[in-house]
Amino acid sequence: MRNYQICNNCVMDTTDSSIKFDINGICDHCNTFHSDIEPNWNPNEIGWSEIQRIADKIKLIGKDKDFDCIIGMSGGIDSSYLVYLAKEKLGLRPLVFHVDAGWNSQQAVHNIERIVDKLNLDLYTEVIDWEEMKDLQLAFFKSGVSHVDTPQDYAFFATMYKFASKYNVKYILTGGNYSTECIRNPLEWMYYQSDSSQLNDIHKKFGTIPLRNFPQTNILWHKLYLPYVKGIRLLRPLDFMPYFKEEATQFLVDHLGYQRYAQKHFESRFTKFYESYWLPKKFGYDTRKVQYSSLILTGQMNREEALEALKKPAYDEEEIIRDFEYIATKIGITVDELQGYMDGPNKSYKDYKNQMWIYDLGAKVMRVLGKEKGGKR
Repeated sequence: MRNYQICNNCVMDTTDSSIKFDINGICDHCNTFHSDIEPNWNPNEIGWSEIQRIADKIKLIGKDKDFDCIIGMSGGIDSSYLVYLAKEKLGLRPLVFHVDAGWNSQQAVHNIERIVDKLNLDLYTEVIDWEEMKDLQLAFFKSGVSHVDTPQDYAFFATMYKFASKYNVKYILTGGNYSTECIRNPLEWMYYQSDSSQLNDIHKKFGTIPLRNFPQTNILWHKLYLPYVKGIRLLRPLDFMPYFKEEATQFLVDHLGYQRYAQKHFESRFTKFYESYWLPKKFGYDTRKVQYSSLILTGQMNREEALEALKKPAYDEEEIIRDFEYIATKIGITVDELQGYMDGPNKSYKDYKNQMWIYDLGAKVMRVLGKEKGGKR
């Protein structure tokens, strides 16, 4: 057991069991940002010129098609602002791609509809088989792992990659960015969502119906086959420009009728429940530490503000009672059964089949090639 310690620069602490501190009490998340990400990141004129050059190439390749790229949109701030940026600033013709896994909040539905309508874009929505999704979601609760949000994220990735491959779409734009996500969730908090071996092992042990319609992917298919054989490229345009979360949010509110969320990722009712309550209550992992630390490192929040915010729970005491009942009812179990999974033994990704060796090997190769930046998971 380690003595408790918190970084003197950000708010990451020893709830990340593998965190390391230097002699000044600065954590390895911060040191990696300054040594690895910052020197290779150009959210300025250099980056903007580069993304404009790439956008011109995208337009040329997609000239005779109905759309020249696809953007996965959840209704969250990053993907929503990206849609505006791609259409209005880069002159692209994106197909807005949304995956409905059954957990959309009313705010998310509103935001997607408003932005698509205001920007006069086409929206493609893929609806995941709810009975299979529900069974898989319940299997993850039964497994005791911390990453119970995996089925939803896995479905998003698998469906979008499958669509891009089927229709030979060469460019997928994503709202991922260093500005708000330069620190990654530790691996013990949130394991890789694309590990098909883990997902299928957990479902085999705890599921009750076959996954006949649920989309499938695997790390080798979307990390090697799609980019290097099919030539499908994943881009993060927000990394090529100054991107400040509060400014972007207020812009969308003022100009496109966007509705704010209380916290990042709260566009999904399940993710809101999971990140604000289940993860900190059952495992002691508070994802706000990762989110706030990223904002501290990129100058969008100061440490004192973050520490003050962390003194309060991420969930509303009265609202969580309703959310707990909502989650239980929607996946077809009683509140007592869901509470039983909350009180059950905690497990990790290591307790089930996984492809961790592939992720480790791939990360090493990508770092050598200069394709991977950032810290550990």
